[in-house]
Amino acid sequence: MATFLYRVGRLAFRRRWYVALVWAAVLAAVGLGALKAPGAADEGFSMPGIESQKAFDLMEQRFPGATADGATARVVFVAPKGEKVTATDNRKAVEATVTDLADGSQVASAVNPFQAKAVSRDGTTAYATVTYKVAADDLTDASKTQLDQALDQARDSGLTVDAGGTAMNDGGGAGGAAELIGVAIAAVVLLVTFGSLAAAGLPLLTALIGVGVSMASILALSDALGLSTTTGTLAMMLGLAVGIDYALFVVSRYREERAKGRAPQEATSLAVGTAGSAVVFAGLTVVIALAGLSVVGIPMLTKMGLAAAGAVVVGVLIALTLVPAFLGFWPNAVLRRKARKSGRVQAETRDNGGTRWARFVLRRPLPVLLLGVVGLGALALPVTSLQLGMPGDEAKSTSTTERRAYDALAEGFGPGFNGPLTVVVDAKGDDDAEGAASTIAKEIGATEGVVSVSPARFNEAGDTAVFSVVPSTAPTDEKTKDLVTTIRGERPGVESATGATFEVTGTTALNIDISEKVQSALVPYLIVVVGLAIVLLLVVFRSLLVPLKAALGFLLSVLASLGAVVVVFQEGHGAGLLGVETTGPIMSLMPIFLVGIVFGLAMDYEVFLVSRMREAYVHGESAQQAVTSGFRHSARVVVAAALIMIAVFAGFIGESDSMIKMIGFGLAAAVLLDAFVVRMAIVPAVLALLGDKAWWLPKWLDRALPRVDVEGEALTRAADTPEEPAPAGQEAARV
Repeated sequence: MATFLYRVGRLAFRRRWYVALVWAAVLAAVGLGALKAPGAADEGFSMPGIESQKAFDLMEQRFPGATADGATARVVFVAPKGEKVTATDNRKAVEATVTDLADGSQVASAVNPFQAKAVSRDGTTAYATVTYKVAADDLTDASKTQLDQALDQARDSGLTVDAGGTAMNDGGGAGGAAELIGVAIAAVVLLVTFGSLAAAGLPLLTALIGVGVSMASILALSDALGLSTTTGTLAMMLGLAVGIDYALFVVSRYREERAKGRAPQEATSLAVGTAGSAVVFAGLTVVIALAGLSVVGIPMLTKMGLAAAGAVVVGVLIALTLVPAFLGFWPNAVLRRKARKSGRVQAETRDNGGTRWARFVLRRPLPVLLLGVVGLGALALPVTSLQLGMPGDEAKSTSTTERRAYDALAEGFGPGFNGPLTVVVDAKGDDDAEGAASTIAKEIGATEGVVSVSPARFNEAGDTAVFSVVPSTAPTDEKTKDLVTTIRGERPGVESATGATFEVTGTTALNIDISEKVQSALVPYLIVVVGLAIVLLLVVFRSLLVPLKAALGFLLSVLASLGAVVVVFQEGHGAGLLGVETTGPIMSLMPIFLVGIVFGLAMDYEVFLVSRMREAYVHGESAQQAVTSGFRHSARVVVAAALIMIAVFAGFIGESDSMIKMIGFGLAAAVLLDAFVVRMAIVPAVLALLGDKAWWLPKWLDRALPRVDVEGEALTRAADTPEEPAPAGQEAARV
């Protein structure tokens, strides 16, 4: 692999104009496709095989057209203090607003709350449901403006008016000022690391090109593949982070090779052959982990993983082709100022921060190891109280109309009103379908924790009924989860008594089912990912204990970062600093995200740091000297790469979407803990304690494993072999 990539780097250097033009053409082509492609509707969550999904599918089958994905808006009216919405003036204002809401080209219906009995018992609150003919993504600006104007006119009458529902969705997604701050911090880190504007700008430029290609491709294929805004968010997040890091590793190795006196073309070829090999392996681990998300069985999660994996592949290709092409355009620009002026690059022989830190750890390996493990273990403890769920409008800022509408409905109608359960009764083959549905409704209505049950609505065939059940607790409350379990547990008795069966669905039940399915899939997925890590690292490092140590360190960092998420987003400690106004269950997909994504990123640092240690050990250095050598060459770059990833991920904490905010915080915390605690402290401490045993591998296993020269040791040795002097003309041509 190293030899092949060496040739790729040399070809990209020599044919730099062609490489640059090809990437420019690719960017233009996918950009044009993105402009012409229609936007895809957000499909939301679905998971084949769970009860709530089966019930929803049954509704679509028995009530054709009734479950169409038209946008809805629930407008909430609250009377001034001491008044009621049923008062004459307030009632006129509400009815006038409903009339205005119904007068829209895309509006299917607007239900008067006084006719629909949608008024709270105390008479202070009422709500009107507006249904649109089109999905939320297809609402025109005129329809949204009409909705806003109707709300403003109602407010002028003295009523407090807010609205929730899918029609209020503004699209969300990434791309705000927070991400620009992350990129700016990354630029500062690169500038400090390299001491050159060109060296700092090159990884940023190539990463932005890669993200542009990835995001444009996602937009161009969104309609065909059903991709959504959230899908692109994860791809942007990872594509930007790994794109900067992979280019950083190649440029850093190029400068190192130039310091050995190599010509620009040879230095570029060796950089791609050595660091590029590690980039391919590290990128492969990320891609496998992301593609593995498909085993969970959630279509949206599968699409997010595959789209992000595609962005990582683009980042790898950019690092292997466009980066060496740019080095060919400006071979000396990425060097420090002194080297650019003198034309000579001095190798760094004195101790740096990496060597000093390595020696500190080598002198005190046991205390460092214990401190790191105990600290991460303490952070991981809150995971024992982890509650999974899907945050809704209750997790949004109180400055949003959706959150205010949620609170007003909870106060006027009870906390469970925002998350009603939908019960689908299948009475096909039953002679008395109405009687069966009535019996089931009475049984469920008598269940503790149920506030009310709506009248049953039958389909045209009269064999299927649907009714709503309002719990006494909020959608994300654990008691609501227990209620769903209790209702489903009553099914065998009800079925034997009536001859009909029923299933529970609705957004609340769907989220509960998804949380349970994800939780049950987490351990098998974790076993697969950790097992994959051990196998891959066995092949790379040809050691039995190093992969085990890497896998255990990965588990520690994942659990500790998940614990940090629980502390902030579930328990509320420091939540205000991050703009988290409401705490609650952790997003159901968060553990899977952390395991899948952090696995790949953790292996990045493991490969780039430990492979240099192994290279030094193979070349004759002692086990402890090899640790020091590895830190001398790699620590600075790994630290810079980690800081860049933290900056990029932390930028997403500034998003208003609670899901994106949580993902950004979790990934930033995971990179911080894995890079600085696990890879920079625990890893050298364990290697120091193990000594030569760290690199032991049974002979039978050594023969069985394929040889993958990730760091290009053979290539480096060949490059260091003295060559026959070349004629002056040929030597000049090589440079």
